[in-house]
Amino acid sequence: MGFDPENQSIYSVGQVGDSSSGEINAQKEPLIKENHSPENYSVLAAIPPFLFPALGALLFGYEIGATSCAIMSIKSPTLSGITWYDLSSVDVGILTSGSLYGALIGSIVAFSVADIIGRRKELILAAFFYLVGAIVTVVAPVFSILIIGRLTYGLGIGLTMHAAPMYIAETAPSQIRGRMISLKEFSTVLGMVGGYGIGSLWVTVISGWRYMYATILPFPVIMGIGMCWLPASPRWLLLRALQGKGNVENLQQAATRSLRRLRGSVIADSAAEQVNEILAELSFVGEDKDATFGELFRGKCLKALTIAGGLVLFQQITGQPSVLYYAPSILQTAGFSAAADATRISILLGLLKLVMTGVSVIVIDRVGRRPLLLGGVSGMVISLFLLGSYYIFYKTVPAVAVAALLLYVGCYQLSFGPIGWLMISEIFPLKLRGRGISLAVLVNFGANALVTFAFSPLKELLGAGILFCAFGVICVVSLFFIYYIVPETKGLTLEEIEAKCL
Repeated sequence: MGFDPENQSIYSVGQVGDSSSGEINAQKEPLIKENHSPENYSVLAAIPPFLFPALGALLFGYEIGATSCAIMSIKSPTLSGITWYDLSSVDVGILTSGSLYGALIGSIVAFSVADIIGRRKELILAAFFYLVGAIVTVVAPVFSILIIGRLTYGLGIGLTMHAAPMYIAETAPSQIRGRMISLKEFSTVLGMVGGYGIGSLWVTVISGWRYMYATILPFPVIMGIGMCWLPASPRWLLLRALQGKGNVENLQQAATRSLRRLRGSVIADSAAEQVNEILAELSFVGEDKDATFGELFRGKCLKALTIAGGLVLFQQITGQPSVLYYAPSILQTAGFSAAADATRISILLGLLKLVMTGVSVIVIDRVGRRPLLLGGVSGMVISLFLLGSYYIFYKTVPAVAVAALLLYVGCYQLSFGPIGWLMISEIFPLKLRGRGISLAVLVNFGANALVTFAFSPLKELLGAGILFCAFGVICVVSLFFIYYIVPETKGLTLEEIEAKCL
């Protein structure tokens, strides 16, 4: 609900005149009663609007896990099944970060078209790019075609990571919205575990890397069909109505039908009334006017962009992409010489991520965002310096590397992993949330691609020990950023966040 810190009386917009003409005339009347009942919804109706967008996050996670195993398969003279297996460190960097460059392009595309085509169609388009990218990767006869497949798959990642949290946030009942958004990260981690697991099965098979990517081909199809079946976001439909981008009456009726499907039969009689309330709220907070690009860099949105951009930037430059993509290789240098052994340890890392993400989802609304961030990142600092010390001083004790990796993964999943994406969804003002999230996702994947590409060459140039210690220093800097810049949003509504934290 709209909240103005300078004038705390809140109003709704009642429609007057002929709605069929496509016009909305505003008159102010009280909007919020002192006591309002929570939203009614059917659990069965609330699951699909989360499930199918979350498949996109799962496909992102699978790509991370599978690629870490595919690198070892592709570089093997005996198991790659190709003649161009002798890849340089730069080639490996391009291969591992190829999908991230595609995600960068997808984020730029999302900034321009997301509000035009809507969240649902954006996710359908993402499923298409996932499918085409996976097929091209599977059949790639040469390295250049393989990179094209990775870039195409990355387009799906960029669109998904922009549209999925928005669609879930705009369609989920308010009582479970935060948990649903956090569970998207759980889906990503579940995909990683699946990627590590499937990769471990194929890593010792000739051309196993092709089978790793072929395994997921049914999932983009399921995602695309599911999103075609789901309705458009009611909020997006009403935004179109308010901004004069369609017939008001038709769009309101479509939003009412959408809300009935999203909440189930329990709101069959009250859906139209709830749509009118949402329409009044959107009009009150100024959603009837198109946002300009310059507004992103002024006032509250600039502060929100600083918080969100800083979180997703530190999420990547503290070493997370390197640990995920290169975990099997790190473990091989730590004494697990067989590729299958290193990959199985990676599965354990993935399972730990899954468990710790679940813990974070359970406690995040009880403990708060800042305590989890500060505690988790402190653990990451210790783990990165421990991992660096292993490569410099303790190379004869591989257990040190394994313990450091486990500590790093556990602490990351308590902090940056889920909380970064959650705060992106919470922190932006409503009017600019779509474009703000686009920029944050762009920063996220840009930093991810840069770190992933640079890790292998820098590892050869500086040595793994110095590189991991450098990540530890960056983690220390991120602690200061969290302590002095990032606000606590636990228990606050979106409007209270905008009023009190920005």
